[in-house]
Amino acid sequence: MDICVLGTLAVRELGTSITPTAPKPRQVLALLALHADEVVPVGALTEELWGSEPPRSARPTLQTYILQLRELITAALELHGEGTRTAKDVLLTVPGGYLLRGGSGGHDVQEFERLAGMGYRAMDAEDFPEGARLLREALALWTGPALADVHTGPHLDTQIKRLEESRLCALDQRIEADLRLGRHRELLSELTVLLSRYSTHESLCGQYMLALYRSGRRGEALDAYQRLRSTLVRTLGLEPSPALAKLQRSILMARPEGAGAGGVRLAREGGRAGRGRACDAAYAGTGPR
Repeated sequence: MDICVLGTLAVRELGTSITPTAPKPRQVLALLALHADEVVPVGALTEELWGSEPPRSARPTLQTYILQLRELITAALELHGEGTRTAKDVLLTVPGGYLLRGGSGGHDVQEFERLAGMGYRAMDAEDFPEGARLLREALALWTGPALADVHTGPHLDTQIKRLEESRLCALDQRIEADLRLGRHRELLSELTVLLSRYSTHESLCGQYMLALYRSGRRGEALDAYQRLRSTLVRTLGLEPSPALAKLQRSILMARPEGAGAGGVRLAREGGRAGRGRACDAAYAGTGPR
């Protein structure tokens, strides 16, 4: 089975789509696919579909959605002459819930985590060309927002936020690798777009400031800091992190650590200070399963 969730939902058994068109069954399949080879409790599926106040018919309705998914799986198996397995061998009923077997097929989330983990280790080893290559390859698996065409409830919302944070951490490290490799001018347009979307993201702002400074645009680098500070104070009531403020003062004195490798570390520390420990958690937990 091949599972893709980093964009639109696409699940294929033996190369044939088993992704339903109806919203609720798609929602069920999305949660099962994100947790492939793991038991998804009936309670989690029920809460995902109907929130904290499910209807009395929730259990039989969920069973109907599972039956619809199995019908699609059966059609895919029969199309390819698969006689050794049935739909119940692919989508199992287990005590307390259901389990979707991924088998030996591909799962874009697992591949993303594998490549990102290798990229982080390359960065730790200061192999910046390899880190940039691996992280770029990992990010290329994203074709849009995760589960972009699926209606989501509380459980999928949580998973999407986790995936987006992992993507941002990989992006942060890929940009850092490119800065280490002297690609500051090439990064300016990308960072401009990213900051327009993530206007309070301190790590991206620090990287943007470095790229501007290294491109001979010191005044614009200082302007970028002031814009971030104004946004943080206005929207969150917070000042920029000490690490980012230190970078700003260094650029103001025209002798920032940002002119060398240390400035990238400042940007990284500033981003982590501003966003808490989410990026560190994603960093520590990313890797082969």
